Amino acid sequence: MTLFWILTAVLVLIAIAIFVIPMYIGKEHDDAASRDELNKAFFKDRIHELEEESQEGLVDSQQDMVSDLQQTLLDDLPVTEKKQSIHVSPAMLVPGLILIVGICYGVYGAVGSSAKVEAWHQAVNRLPELTQRLMGDNAANEPLSDQDMSDLTLALRTKLHKDGDDPMGWLLLGRIAIANRDGATAEMAMKRAYDLNPVDLAIRLGYAQTLMLSGKPGQSELARQLLRQVIKSDHTNVQALSLLAFDAFEQKNYQQAVDYWTMMKTLIGPNDSRTPMLTRSIERAKMRINSADGSAVVSDPTAIDETTTQPKTQNLDTDKQVTATIALGKNVVLPKQGDIIISVHDADGSPMPIAAVKLPLSTKFPLTVTLTDKDSMIPQRQLSSLSEMIIKARVDSDGNVMTKQGDWYGQSSQTPLGGETAFVINKQY
Repeated sequence: MTLFWILTAVLVLIAIAIFVIPMYIGKEHDDAASRDELNKAFFKDRIHELEEESQEGLVDSQQDMVSDLQQTLLDDLPVTEKKQSIHVSPAMLVPGLILIVGICYGVYGAVGSSAKVEAWHQAVNRLPELTQRLMGDNAANEPLSDQDMSDLTLALRTKLHKDGDDPMGWLLLGRIAIANRDGATAEMAMKRAYDLNPVDLAIRLGYAQTLMLSGKPGQSELARQLLRQVIKSDHTNVQALSLLAFDAFEQKNYQQAVDYWTMMKTLIGPNDSRTPMLTRSIERAKMRINSADGSAVVSDPTAIDETTTQPKTQNLDTDKQVTATIALGKNVVLPKQGDIIISVHDADGSPMPIAAVKLPLSTKFPLTVTLTDKDSMIPQRQLSSLSEMIIKARVDSDGNVMTKQGDWYGQSSQTPLGGETAFVINKQY
């Protein structure tokens, strides 16, 4: 900002110079010289007229008249005086200078963006702090609000504008864009990071994830190649195996998905909290394999159809939804206007919602809501692709899926697809 104010001061000084200099270096007035030139012009015109009148015989004594004109011109010669210049006192300049400075800064204050420039510099200065909070390095683990995310994006873009060869900066921008559901920016940033450092595993994973979310056939194949390269370099990379398993399941290659999930179970061990979720994912994929082979999946072996005396098969559509019952805490104060945003997130804690619904704030609590694939945020990744999930509910006043300071919220424990859960909104960001 110091440089900004210096530049504005220089511009104002230039405007002042344009105003002052002509007043001190103006042309000197010489009224006598001007009158002398005018008399000479009249004399020449009258001589020319006398010559014409003499030729026409209208004038008898031309020489006498010329002598009279010459005498008249001599009599009208001005007395030589010292040329005078206009005297300018400082008191005459002060009002003008005040007016110029007032107009310059007044106009800028009215139509300029000094507040935005100041906010921009503050956001740039907060980049290290916001980056640590995003990566979860702060002890309080305070979540980023909407304004924090906006400031982080602005500061990061400024940094990358100055230093565009920072692959980790582009990777971070891509991850923020994914969280903000900005697919175009995410793909651009991840590709730039990959072009700068194609051997980094984290960058390969981020770029592959972005390509998968795009849903384009050619890009999905490139994503698979990148993930296989990661597995080739690091056989224990669970994240790459998870993405490959998800992709295989989406492509209805259930046996390959089972293989990848089985490898993950072996790597993380039986005591890991993710093991039950992987077990359910494997069972679900095997059910799809049996269903594709023509085998009936029976939910209750004793359930017999009264007309056919044959086992009833389970309606698989109920497996593609999740139901949540949400209550409101006694200490919660609802705003006068707003919405209730209910979102489904991956059980790994990803901030990006997979599905979401918005209900009016006038809805009575406790409320029960069922989310299905129709509520998915991205067509390429539907709610039914999750075997385990977390459901969050937030009282919001601006309709943004992202959290902000002061919002009341609640969330469920890990819930399987097709299951039911209940929780209370009683916490505040």
